[in-house]
Amino acid sequence: MKTSNRRILTTHVGSLPRPSGLLDMLLAREEERAVDEALFETRAAEAVDETVAQQLAAGIDVVSDGEMSKPSYTIYIRHRVNGIAMTPEAEKKGREIMVGLDQLEHPDFLERMNNFRRIPFPGCVGPVSYRDTKPLERDIAHLSAAIKRHKPVEAFMTAPSPGILTRFVIDTYYHDEDAYVAALAEAMKTEYEAIVGAGFLLQIDCPDLGSARHNQYRDKTDAEFIRIAERNVAALNHATAGIAPDRMRLHICWGNYEGPHTHDIPLAKVIGVCFKARPSAVSFEGANPRHEHEWEDLKAIRIPEDKILIPGVIDSTTNFVEHPRLIAQRICHYADIVGRERVIAGADCGFATFAGRAPLVATSIVWSKFKALAEGAQVATQCLWQ
Repeated sequence: MKTSNRRILTTHVGSLPRPSGLLDMLLAREEERAVDEALFETRAAEAVDETVAQQLAAGIDVVSDGEMSKPSYTIYIRHRVNGIAMTPEAEKKGREIMVGLDQLEHPDFLERMNNFRRIPFPGCVGPVSYRDTKPLERDIAHLSAAIKRHKPVEAFMTAPSPGILTRFVIDTYYHDEDAYVAALAEAMKTEYEAIVGAGFLLQIDCPDLGSARHNQYRDKTDAEFIRIAERNVAALNHATAGIAPDRMRLHICWGNYEGPHTHDIPLAKVIGVCFKARPSAVSFEGANPRHEHEWEDLKAIRIPEDKILIPGVIDSTTNFVEHPRLIAQRICHYADIVGRERVIAGADCGFATFAGRAPLVATSIVWSKFKALAEGAQVATQCLWQ
């Protein structure tokens, strides 16, 4: 993982707005309508190339493929992993556990939310194992071609953690969550190793260490949830045992939606578990109004010297474009804690988490936010290296 002793590097979390033609084909696939697969791959490759170019033009150093070929950061695995199918039982339970405590507390707000109404919730109906690497190989080929052409500082590709998959792929087979997490870890090992083997950074998306507290595990105590998080990190560490820590980063969030978030578990309670995970870098929310203050909590704890912080310094759920000076102030808070060389400026979460969901941030504003992020990193660099 590249860091800099000369300036603050910039990155983001992964998903980016998909072009309409590709988006239509993605939704058709999810609804099991006929799609010209050759045309889909052509459009996916073009979209990856374009989004990498746009990221660089906006000033992003460490880029991704924008998850162009995926309907979401999690449920795409139903097309790659054995033992997963759509079932009414999984669909019903999936929608029930996605509702957070803050939404239940504000039913008038819940009524306005349509975030997950078009998202399918598949079920685990048999033993899970990685079945088809061809879609993964095509994703790798598309990003490889774009990287070769545009030459960013570095590139990453995302994949879900075993723990978060238990929330989006509902178990109707194992009936034992420990066994299910272990099986998912073994299956996802194939994808994790392939991404790193292709020369990319692997970002493992782990909302199970944050947002799952107030939805999937809303009936648990904080102590019980921390034990679940510990188990999930142990499974993740097993799945990545063959990968160097400095080729990985971990992302934690509390649900990528504009809402009360009054039941989010504090970062201070879970960050210790995150630091036990093998990835060298930890990406987390640091810009939205419920979590921006938590840099003070990080200041109060001992952060392992081998960890790199990727704080979100731009929000991913509102159409405000943050001022570069504000972004620089946020960056400097973290640089004061761990040193300027161990901070990479990022975003709170993805900007197109689920295909088909009405985007929270307008596409043109996403790129304006990225430009502000790059400008803020330049301001911070001037402050930190003066």
